[in-house]
Amino acid sequence: MPTIVHEFDWPDRVVVGTVGLPGSRTFYLQVRSGTRIVSIALEKQQSSLLGEKIDEILDQLITFEGNPFSIPTTTPIELVDNDPLEQPVAEEFRTGAMSLGWDPSTVQVVIEAYPITDDDEELLDPAEVAEMLLVRMPVGTARAFAKRTREVVGAGRPMCPLCGYPVDADGHTCTLPEA
Repeated sequence: MPTIVHEFDWPDRVVVGTVGLPGSRTFYLQVRSGTRIVSIALEKQQSSLLGEKIDEILDQLITFEGNPFSIPTTTPIELVDNDPLEQPVAEEFRTGAMSLGWDPSTVQVVIEAYPITDDDEELLDPAEVAEMLLVRMPVGTARAFAKRTREVVGAGRPMCPLCGYPVDADGHTCTLPEA
């Protein structure tokens, strides 16, 4: 069976956003080029880790002598994207495995995302993948993506100062750790 590859080189927009209220949000990675839009569902932890690791890659690249890839240290103001996800959000697949890389030939951060499998313990065999998302984004866009992702993840439920667990809108039963 041929693999369906949702491939985006130099996308017009690439963001993480949510649908739903804090406590029951669904996270999506949404990519658009022209009128073509692909949205894949992510776990909150996947979203958080993706933003964190993109920043780490960019921060490491800055340390190369003379910053040859012109990596911005902060998000370029013209790339800030605070708009909601484009509607309707049509989920292509729920993400299982992801990979993150760097392509020095095009000076782009590369994200690969694969659907969740029945057996999470099994290693992903690219020959058996039925569908995937492949996104290549320039460094400024990647920095803006990481910033927005941190903000979206952090906009959830507040944490209880006593037990550290999220406080729901309808109340919270604090479970203090055993001493």
